Amino acid sequence: MATLTMKELLEAGVHFGHQTRRWNPKMKRYIYGARNGIYIIDLHQTLKLFETAQQFIQDTVTNGGRVLFVGTKKQAQDAIQEAATRSRQFYVNQRWLGGMLTNFQTIQSRVKRLNELRKMEEDATLERLTKKEARLLTEEKAKLERYLGGIERMTKLPDALFIVDLKKEHIAVAEARKLGIPIVAIVDTNCDPDEVDFVIPGNDDAIRSIKLIAGRIADAIVEVMQERWDMEAEAPVTAVEEVEPTVVETPMLEEDTLFMGDEEDEYSQMAKRIEASAKPLDEDEDDEVFEDEEERG
Repeated sequence: MATLTMKELLEAGVHFGHQTRRWNPKMKRYIYGARNGIYIIDLHQTLKLFETAQQFIQDTVTNGGRVLFVGTKKQAQDAIQEAATRSRQFYVNQRWLGGMLTNFQTIQSRVKRLNELRKMEEDATLERLTKKEARLLTEEKAKLERYLGGIERMTKLPDALFIVDLKKEHIAVAEARKLGIPIVAIVDTNCDPDEVDFVIPGNDDAIRSIKLIAGRIADAIVEVMQERWDMEAEAPVTAVEEVEPTVVETPMLEEDTLFMGDEEDEYSQMAKRIEASAKPLDEDEDDEVFEDEEERG
């Protein structure tokens, strides 16, 4: 199973939360303490909860389910697209359009429109139009590809969502909860963990943190699906009618590194030093939730 190590979490800065005045009290149980005005996330819990979330994702895809990766903030866009593409799942990394789940049929009609525009471009229909008409249709196609390109092959609602930044993706969260679709998410110290079915406590702003966790979720999918994909690729084609070719990307498995002996002890000791320097949370600490959007220090 694709695993995470304490070394990787520390190097990616997964343990850095938000400023202490910007937090959600419901995250208290996942926070070790505070250091220099920044909350320090308990990475021991991150490791444990990641394994639980990873197992759920693997069970979902093994049973024929599909996962929708969601992360539209700049820091998450590339990591979300790479992880979803490599694991042959779906993604939204530009903008969440209201109704993507709850008004799925309308979204499907826009995907159909995208395919129509592509066909017009391929059969030279655009060349027979005026320059203005052709330009408008080309711009429409580009816009649809930007927002719907990651879900154009999603013919039914996803069986699970993997989300980066619950606050920014609150519409996606609300739609998934309304439809009863399970949510796996990186949950930072300013978020509400009760909105998520599978919490992965961690930094949802750092590129390395997002890339590490999203990448390992993708690894978990590839791990259980690769054999099935290989069998499907080797199976003879029985269809007589011409079908649209599917681009199959070879998953790039990143070999997990197991740390043993002195090296693992070194990073365990590093984690302990961070914890030792952090001020433990005061049980009576003010539970006010701060909503301002200043950058963490």
